[in-house]
Amino acid sequence: MNQTLTTLYEEAVQFIRSCYAELDRTELVTARLAQIEQAIHSNGTYEHTFEELEHGARMAWRNSNRCIGRLFWKSLQVVDRRHLHTAKEVCEALFQHISQATNHGKIVPTISLFAPEPASSSASIPTPASAPVRIWNHQLLRYAGYETEEGVVGDPASLKLTEIALRLGWKGAGTPFDILPLIIQINGGEPEWFEIPEEIVLQVPLRHPEFDWFESLQLRWYAVPMIADMKLEIGGISYVAAPFNGWYMETEIGARNLADTFRYNMLPVIAKQLGLDTHTNTSLWKDKALIELNIAVLHSFKEAGVSIVDHHTAAEQFMRFEKSEGQAGRDLTGEWKWLIPPVSPATTGIFHKGYRNEIVKPNYFHQQPPYE
Repeated sequence: MNQTLTTLYEEAVQFIRSCYAELDRTELVTARLAQIEQAIHSNGTYEHTFEELEHGARMAWRNSNRCIGRLFWKSLQVVDRRHLHTAKEVCEALFQHISQATNHGKIVPTISLFAPEPASSSASIPTPASAPVRIWNHQLLRYAGYETEEGVVGDPASLKLTEIALRLGWKGAGTPFDILPLIIQINGGEPEWFEIPEEIVLQVPLRHPEFDWFESLQLRWYAVPMIADMKLEIGGISYVAAPFNGWYMETEIGARNLADTFRYNMLPVIAKQLGLDTHTNTSLWKDKALIELNIAVLHSFKEAGVSIVDHHTAAEQFMRFEKSEGQAGRDLTGEWKWLIPPVSPATTGIFHKGYRNEIVKPNYFHQQPPYE
């Protein structure tokens, strides 16, 4: 067995032993590892059973160092799409993911797993040609960004993908909140774009519980964050098309997407409406505007019946997760600078603790965009 296959088998052994122990199926480990070893010898890879796939994806969420919402890792709904081979089939599956995960606002944590990368490529940097399925979108739902003479209209983070979509033939309306199409690539072939039906995209218009003028800003955000460009590694197998979602913490929208100077940069506009002095930092105008923006996000999502969590509750949930992991005999890992919320972090218990930022597999990993 060459080094690549030996490494694959070693990772499979580590995963199978951990997975089956957690599932209370240790009596099956020896026979299952014999099957896997034979498959690797014969085919250069092996296939996960659905039970392994399901628990492996949940373990990966549990091991995600940057995620504050890991308390709910056992609730992840895993959808097996490994049998799909065409862009049209993948597109339809992604539409179903969007609909089922959105669930009329009662958001369901969901992951859809497509055919994995060939084992011979898993040890190296993934390339479009090595992957049966690649999703070019950062998220299944995201707003377009257009470069104009007056500046960027829409989301500056989407400029590159918007340019690609337009070049492929998509035509956006040119508003600040145009939903980008899905862009799918099969076996390194030409990417194809697919318009997402409006009826499956739940968006939340933002209002403020006290300020009537806030609605005139015409801000909105989509209900579900569905990350589409990370790969899932389970037992040495890389699923490079594995879109997944939870629900939003309000600061992701109110303190980052709409507030960052390199995104929608709404704080100066809101501060002006509030009558704040923006000429000096000592007025804390950014802080005041930031809080009101986050209040509006929470209020609007709750008024619309869409799942969302505030950063204080999310931090308390993470502390419960930390306790439950200790009771299960597992060492908690985490990346502190990502776990602390971007609003009032010192008011949360997480701020005053330290975490070991060690990568434990299964896990989700960033990968190079296929268009770069």
